Amino acid sequence: MAKDSYLVGLIGAGIGPSLSPALHEREADRQGLRYLYRLIDIDALGVGPEAVGDLLRSARDTGYDGLNITHPCKQLVIEHLDALSPQAEALGAVNTVVLEDGRAIGHNTDVTGFAASFARGLPDVPLEKVVQLGAGGAGAAVAHATLTLGAERVTVVDALTDRAAGLAASLNRHFGEGRATHATPDRLPELLASADGIVHATPTGMAAHPGLPFAAELLHPGLWVAEVVYRPLETALLRTARAMGCATLDGGGMAVFQAADAFRLFTGREPDSARMLADIAEMAGVVESSAG
Repeated sequence: MAKDSYLVGLIGAGIGPSLSPALHEREADRQGLRYLYRLIDIDALGVGPEAVGDLLRSARDTGYDGLNITHPCKQLVIEHLDALSPQAEALGAVNTVVLEDGRAIGHNTDVTGFAASFARGLPDVPLEKVVQLGAGGAGAAVAHATLTLGAERVTVVDALTDRAAGLAASLNRHFGEGRATHATPDRLPELLASADGIVHATPTGMAAHPGLPFAAELLHPGLWVAEVVYRPLETALLRTARAMGCATLDGGGMAVFQAADAFRLFTGREPDSARMLADIAEMAGVVESSAG
């Protein structure tokens, strides 16, 4: 018989402002579930990321049904799990852990979340040459998603050359040689001049990191722009790109679809992603107006 009561949580650093608890709990309320989503903030607890194993063990002992995992624990959690989904294994990162029958199974819903958001928001854009700025945790997930969606070639650009090279090598191993390459930020002018679109996967544009990730004049109307940042929903990059005539995608869809996929994994129930998209628009809007 399906359960009607769930205890889940999020492990990460500095997660106080996360919208995940509200996204999950609102949808659970509409489905008539008792659903408690707790924040397990390693900064507040005064422990380092390597404590994720102890926190996971404690959650298992306390009867949690699942956990979301965010920065900086997505890789570190893997050694403490019993099994990984193919996606999480390919990515080497986990953002969702299902605790069931004494086992902890790792998944990655960042990949499926971005893919679903992109397919909904930019369904018909060309995908021959894609530039991605940012090769961190979110960057790895969205690069996998972009290639899964059918991009012919992704050029990963990051100020940390080793990180960009490592991600490109991993993508080529998974998708086939030549599907990914890497470059340094000084090559953005030539890369964007001939690209179909850019995926932005750095923190620039968030409230704590305002501004543009690169010079506005590098944008042109032939370029689509997809954003991973969702707070605010309209970043300086998206505002500038829209004014320039670019097709754009905000980060809200990825946040919602990864949460919806996690909710499905935790409960076995089908979330209403359209209602959750309305939730995040409302919540992010409230956050922006209260912050502004």
